[in-house]
Amino acid sequence: MDKKKPENQQAVSGTTRIYVQQKNHLPTPKLDWVAEEVPIALVYNGISHVVMMASPKDLEHFAIGFSLSEGIITSPQEIRGIDITSGCHGGIEVNIELSSRRFAELKERRRSMAGRTGCGICGTEQISEIFRPITPLPFTQTFSLAYLDQALAQLPLLQDIGSLTGCTHAAGWINSEGNLLGGCEDVGRHVALDKLLGMRSKTDWQQGAVLVSSRASYEMVQKSANCGVEILFAVSAATSLAIEVAEKCNLTLVGFCKPERATVYTHSQRLTN
Repeated sequence: MDKKKPENQQAVSGTTRIYVQQKNHLPTPKLDWVAEEVPIALVYNGISHVVMMASPKDLEHFAIGFSLSEGIITSPQEIRGIDITSGCHGGIEVNIELSSRRFAELKERRRSMAGRTGCGICGTEQISEIFRPITPLPFTQTFSLAYLDQALAQLPLLQDIGSLTGCTHAAGWINSEGNLLGGCEDVGRHVALDKLLGMRSKTDWQQGAVLVSSRASYEMVQKSANCGVEILFAVSAATSLAIEVAEKCNLTLVGFCKPERATVYTHSQRLTN
C-alpha cells in the first residue's frame, strides 16, 4: 500500500513534484513527490576523480567524508577549500582543493587506476586495488544493545526526502545511550554514509556507533573502519565479504537491526545486553 502523503506537504531540498498515475485511478493523474538523483563530480585540484549519482544536498559533508573514507586525506585540515558549482547536463561539480602533499599522493595513486564508479570495483586494474590496507581498530567503544531499539526509532528523523518519497537511505551517529546525534540521507547508501562521516569529522562525536538503514557491504565496512568507526549497525543483512573485512579490521558488525532483534557477526566484546 502506498504511503499517504499530505496534499499540502512542503517541498524539501532534494525533491521535485511530477504527475503520476496509480492503480485503480489511471484516468486521473496526481502530483507526487520524487527524490532528485543527479551526477555529482568530485574534482580534486582541477582534475575530475569520480562521478557519483546522489542527492544534491550536504555536498560539503560528502566531499570530506568521501575523501576520508577513500584514504585521499587523513584529516579534514588537508582540504584547503571546497567550491560547489553547477555542471553540465544538470550535474554538480564539487571542487576540492587538497594540500600539495595529498594531491601528489592522489596523482601517484591514479597512475594505477583506470577509473572509478559508484560501485567501487568497476574500472580497477587489479583486484588488490579493491582492498586498501586498514589499520586494525582499537577496542575503545562499548554499546548496550538495550539502547538499540531507541536508536532505530529515531532513524526516520534523518529522512526528510525519504518521508516524502520513500527513496532514500539514512546513516546516523548514535551515542552510547542510543541517542541520535545527527546524520544524513541520500538515494545512495554509500553516499549517505560518506556524508555522515564527513559530518562527524567536524564534530566531537567520538563515543558511539554508526547506524545505517541499508545492508552492510564490504565497502560500508571499509569506509567506516577507515574513519575510525568501531561499531556499525545495519538495518538489513551483511555480506560475507563485509563480515570478513570487519573481522580482520576489528570492527563490530551487527545486521538485521530491528525492534528486539539484532544479529552480531563480529567482535561482540564491544556489546552488552
